[in-house]
Amino acid sequence: MTPKQEKFCQLYVELGNASEAYRQAYDASRMKAATVNVKASQLLDQDKIAVRVGELKAHHAERHDMSVDDIATMLKEDRDFARQCSTPAAAVSATMGLAKLYGHLRDKVEHTSPDGSMTPKEPRYVLVKKDAGNG
Repeated sequence: MTPKQEKFCQLYVELGNASEAYRQAYDASRMKAATVNVKASQLLDQDKIAVRVGELKAHHAERHDMSVDDIATMLKEDRDFARQCSTPAAAVSATMGLAKLYGHLRDKVEHTSPDGSMTPKEPRYVLVKKDAGNG
């Protein structure tokens, strides 16, 4: 595995976004967004990349020894505590954390376009619509 492939794997596990991991691991400054998406997808389809990503995810989970259920429990406790303390901003923050944890919201990643301008900043989060049959 090349150093760039290793960096891609590590960034993918850290960021959860293959295209952004590709941009940071490789020189993609002259590539269109669609090309970056295809290249990142092709990397993830490679057996050695998939195996390494699996190893890194397992190590990451083991290192933190925390499940989604553990995190959700903590966020719910934090939200309840914030409500008891009459701190609505903290309660909202915990609720947003739960929504992101369960995949209902995703951070919107901003990128610099080839002409140097930034993509729009609003909205900060993107609502993830679930199919009726998928929960």
